Amino acid sequence: MPVVAVVNRKGGSGKSTLAAHLAAYGANNGARVVVADVDRQQSMRAWLRERNAQPAGQRPAIVGCAVDSRSFVRPPLGTDLVVVDTPGGLTGLELARVVMYADAILMPVCNSLFDRESASDCLAELRMLPRVASGRCLLASIGMRVEAGSEGHLVLQRWAADRQLPYIATLRESTTYVRCAEQGLTLFDLPPAVVRPDMAEWQPILEWLAQVLQPPAPMASSANDARIAPLNALPAPVLRRPDAGTRPAAHPIAARTPPARPLPGTPMGRLLGALPIPRFLQRSV
Repeated sequence: MPVVAVVNRKGGSGKSTLAAHLAAYGANNGARVVVADVDRQQSMRAWLRERNAQPAGQRPAIVGCAVDSRSFVRPPLGTDLVVVDTPGGLTGLELARVVMYADAILMPVCNSLFDRESASDCLAELRMLPRVASGRCLLASIGMRVEAGSEGHLVLQRWAADRQLPYIATLRESTTYVRCAEQGLTLFDLPPAVVRPDMAEWQPILEWLAQVLQPPAPMASSANDARIAPLNALPAPVLRRPDAGTRPAAHPIAARTPPARPLPGTPMGRLLGALPIPRFLQRSV
């Protein structure tokens, strides 16, 4: 069972926001998702309380569990995806235990000297751990609260490039994230017309997850199989990669990665209608 952890020892870097969206993306595409809240502040538990306060059946369920970073417990049987939200200041054995269970780590980074220095220290420690050093646990960074094309965006790109760390997307500061969190929601729970500019910024993140976590697959056998609807033509919350003519512009570093191949058949039939879904949403337990 795949595990995606959101890690940065700097507090206030947007870890819980990122974790909530990853969990909602999976749940809205039919996966059974567990959010492991390692953060002592239990931010994700508060978000889930708001989400679960809505009438039953109004949005896909997400299971939350509080986890001590000193000991991990097996998630419920039948879980398809685990998203781990970690606290600020995670170091040493506690960080190593998180990485032992993770298949991929996303590091949200804000653009300030303090944030970049803290992220650099965290990255150096992560790369000393065996799963990261061997490539079994993959790393990528995301710029948080930064406008694409701004000076801060370019600074973060250079910062990541100097450290040979994939910089896959930039998420701008938006009041939509705040309003969503107050109701236990994410962008993936809202109508596409309301969140189209923000959703375009998420596309490189979803593509990275698909490219690094799904196994290689043969090309589609027919033109009909290969057609994928544009993002802006789909009803929420299903996400699909846009056609070449409508694809949102990727960031320079993310653009170097070749596009993911179409997905093969999967035993998780409930996800077949939501291409491309990362491998961690396709595997059964």
